[in-house]
Amino acid sequence: MIGAITFAILLTTSCADDAPHGTLIFADDFNRAESQELVDEPGKGWKTNSRSRAKGNKQVDLKDGALHIFIHQEADHGVSVVHDAGFRDGAVELRFKLESEGDSLGLNFADLKCKEVHAGHLFAVRIHLHRVLLEDLKTGKMDLQTRKLRQSNRLSSEQKQSLKGKEKSLPNKLEPAKWYALLVEIDGDTLKASIDGEEIGSFQSEGIAHPTKRTLRLAVPKNAVVDDLKIWRCGE
Repeated sequence: MIGAITFAILLTTSCADDAPHGTLIFADDFNRAESQELVDEPGKGWKTNSRSRAKGNKQVDLKDGALHIFIHQEADHGVSVVHDAGFRDGAVELRFKLESEGDSLGLNFADLKCKEVHAGHLFAVRIHLHRVLLEDLKTGKMDLQTRKLRQSNRLSSEQKQSLKGKEKSLPNKLEPAKWYALLVEIDGDTLKASIDGEEIGSFQSEGIAHPTKRTLRLAVPKNAVVDDLKIWRCGE
């Protein structure tokens, strides 16, 4: 993008017969207005957790053709902005920026029909200014039994060591308030991340290969700005 660094997140697999990243199943440029400024009104099928976790206070704002996500002081949980996804192998492409140190944006993929994990969590890509975290949540910390043991501080040393293998932290360096481009590929149980065309690294774990990613959650602990989001599906 001329005059700005583009930030795109792409989750894809080998789609040699599809172009460019499979079948486009959803797109949103967030270039619309809200009818009021008191509560979340993201539109186009998006939902948020502000009513249940922030006493209904506004945490999502459509402004300057982008989606601004920010946590309210009364919230008891990070902001979650949710949309249907519906693919096995596919792609999510978007632009975003992080305004300051401590900000991050997570792309959390879920299947609420998967009852063996908390809240359907499957895997996530979390972008920070200084690292990218790739996580298998399904066979990691969101597995119901594992989560129960974690909450009661009853994980064995072997279980703690096993959990370390369910995520991978990749070095990263971004500047605040700039747009960047990230490419994350998913091929079966393997997740690969690249920023501005340069590969950061990859991560392989069985939970990533869950057959149906039904929901995309934009997970924001503090602040993030998102724009030009597309969801692609590879193959059937």
